[in-house]
Amino acid sequence: MAHYLISVLADSSTHSGTPEEMAAIDVFNDQLRADGHWVFAGGLAGTDAATVIDARDGAPVFTDGPYVESKEFLAGFWVIEADHLDLALRLAAQGSKSCNRRVELRPFLGIA
Repeated sequence: MAHYLISVLADSSTHSGTPEEMAAIDVFNDQLRADGHWVFAGGLAGTDAATVIDARDGAPVFTDGPYVESKEFLAGFWVIEADHLDLALRLAAQGSKSCNRRVELRPFLGIA
């Protein structure tokens, strides 16, 4: 069984889901749990709460704001288990429909 990250992408004007979207996400989460695909999920604060840390050259430097300026940001995520990519893609499509946003699916390296 492979692990996948489903990243929820939102535009910068969107802060959280509507009550209907949150209810649909709850249903999707319950189905992931029931079918044994659930590992972990969470929503993230907006980019105004981000801090970038760079300690590559000695003492860490802390900078407010997101690492990159973009029209979209990572609003939340699911970590799922699936037997194969086709199943993970189907689950990601259901997640996209549930949260009413575009999502990106990526496999984890070296986790089986």
